[in-house]
Amino acid sequence: MSKIGLIIKREFIQRVSKKSFLLLTFLTPLLMAAMILVPLWLSTIKGDEIKKIAILDSTHRYESQFKSTPEFDFIIATGNLDNYREQQDKHIDAFLSITDDLLQNPKAAVLYSEKQIPLNMKGEINSQLSAMLQNEKIQSFHIPDLEKIIKESKISFDIETVKWDKDGSESSSSAEVVSAIGLLLSFLIYIFITIYGSLVMQGVMEEKTNRIVEIMVSSVKPFDLMMGKIIGIGFVGLTQVFLWGILTFFIISGCFFIFGGDTSQAADVMLQSQTEQAAMLTGNTDMMNVKIMNIIRSIPISSLCINFLLYFIGGYLLYSSLFAAIGSAVNQQEDTQQFMTPMMIFMVFALYAGMYSIENPDGPLAFWCSFIPFTSPIVMMVRMPYDIPIWQNLLSLVLLYGTALGCVWVSGKIYRIGILMYGKKPNIKEIIRWINYKG
Repeated sequence: MSKIGLIIKREFIQRVSKKSFLLLTFLTPLLMAAMILVPLWLSTIKGDEIKKIAILDSTHRYESQFKSTPEFDFIIATGNLDNYREQQDKHIDAFLSITDDLLQNPKAAVLYSEKQIPLNMKGEINSQLSAMLQNEKIQSFHIPDLEKIIKESKISFDIETVKWDKDGSESSSSAEVVSAIGLLLSFLIYIFITIYGSLVMQGVMEEKTNRIVEIMVSSVKPFDLMMGKIIGIGFVGLTQVFLWGILTFFIISGCFFIFGGDTSQAADVMLQSQTEQAAMLTGNTDMMNVKIMNIIRSIPISSLCINFLLYFIGGYLLYSSLFAAIGSAVNQQEDTQQFMTPMMIFMVFALYAGMYSIENPDGPLAFWCSFIPFTSPIVMMVRMPYDIPIWQNLLSLVLLYGTALGCVWVSGKIYRIGILMYGKKPNIKEIIRWINYKG
């Protein structure tokens, strides 16, 4: 065990001290925060240019009803479309031609432009025309106050969900929040296994190519060397993910704290400066805070953290041992694709199975994939927030770790022979012979 400990220490220190590790550790949270905050910031910036749209309405029923917006300026045009096309007026960005009653002939409205029509322009015109036609349709029924009746009949209902605790107490829950947490945890496991499992394979191949392994196996058993590398790189991964989480949290919190001081929202509230509205706003805020706290309280955070760690370790141990076996069996990076493809298919399938299991975490797909060791680390994390039966959790872990230990044993058999084999790429039959070899 002391030799495995030395190998773990060597792998950990060697990789953590690299500049690439430090750069990736500190730059990744910045990039993650930028991916979240920059789109939010850019979405609040509106372009200064106002698009001009000329309305050519031969029916004269719709042209006066168009309302200009900060982005689009609607102009009632005279003449016909051919005249405008010949003039090539560069100040007009698009021409809306209406030639007939749109309720009777929806194809009578056509939008022309010399450039591709942007989605926001098409969406704005569709929205305004839809409102006009809906109004016209309502009025055609000649029913008093029909528009008011329709508006009052439109109800958006959002049912409140409550979770019963074991002690009989109640707490608010949120299917959206729980689903997001499960998906995030499963995605983290998928990324971790993919990145650090590949690092194990690359490390084995480098030592084999450089012939360093021939010196190392003279003083340590091949199995101990493989396990030391797997565990050492696993600790590197856990350290990096832990630092990523802390740094990302502080960066995003700091950004929201800084930009949260923007006075635009306060100014909007000040425009509604009546005391009753302020009191109502305060009350709603307090209720929202209480609801958020109840939702957080209903999530089994301690159970999620423990299971995340267990499936994290079990999934990494299973796949990284197979990655190590692949790295020891081949001599070139190109040769790894033949053996990696089946594993990557399993991992991609597990990720998609987890995504599709969000809507039905107790369905057949989620149920069976949570027991298959090659998919359970990813799929089970989607199901964990939904308080699955304890027997399913324990059975899944037993199958995962039992299979992981079996893969470690098989990989050790391949590693001890493959690490010293050079030349041609071995086939499946030869690898099976390595596993059955006794010596």
